[in-house]
Amino acid sequence: MNLVFRRATTADLAAIVSLLADDPLGNTREQPGLPLHPAYIEAFAAIERDQNQLLAVADRDGRIVGVLQLSFIPGLSRTGMWRGQIEGVRVAAGDRDAGIGRSMIEWAIAECAKRGCGLVQLTSDKRRPGAHRFYEGLGFRATHEGYKLDLK
Repeated sequence: MNLVFRRATTADLAAIVSLLADDPLGNTREQPGLPLHPAYIEAFAAIERDQNQLLAVADRDGRIVGVLQLSFIPGLSRTGMWRGQIEGVRVAAGDRDAGIGRSMIEWAIAECAKRGCGLVQLTSDKRRPGAHRFYEGLGFRATHEGYKLDLK
């Protein structure tokens, strides 16, 4: 598999939004298609400006087949330990079950280690039992209960 992980560029943005929309939960939350909603462009610019953010794509033979965002979070707890937060993981529907997701997460973990993180964390919607099995198979443990509060 010719898979390359790299920082996303503005040229990738439409493909990324399409990936985010390409599942049962995402298709109710995202607005794919051109022109892109201005909020996506603004969010991408904010991510690019922040040295503790990395929006990465998995490129397979020139085609974007996966995306994830890494946030590097400093903290005082655990003796000032940094954490890596993985968000927005998606693999193109036609490329699922080919090992791309596993490769993406393993790459993300290695990036977090390079940045000195002592812990990697993520959340997964309770309506995604397959994703939960996937993450547990990679060694993640469901040690905490997560909470969210919608403000919009």
